[in-house]
Amino acid sequence: MFAVIRTGGKQYKVAKDDLLTIERIEGDEGAAVTLSEVLMLGGDAPKTGLPLISGASVSAEIVTQNRADKVVAFKKKRRKNTHRKRGHRQLQTVVRITGITAG
Repeated sequence: MFAVIRTGGKQYKVAKDDLLTIERIEGDEGAAVTLSEVLMLGGDAPKTGLPLISGASVSAEIVTQNRADKVVAFKKKRRKNTHRKRGHRQLQTVVRITGITAG
């Protein structure tokens, strides 16, 4: 059985025991979280929502809170002696899916 969930403005296809890197969610390492925005449940009898499936949820455990690799934005105007360099590291959370409930 698998589920399609929405978190952080993105959609992910998940199954039990998957490791997933998502946008930062609140919680300490080892804490249990519930992702309630389930868009689709798959398996023997697939089920889709309009847009969400009521009562369905995905339970997960926070493995670690970290930051993504640095993304560098470098802008340059040739022959003008002008350049700008900025970096950004996105906050992210790694979760392990522990269960899917249809509700």
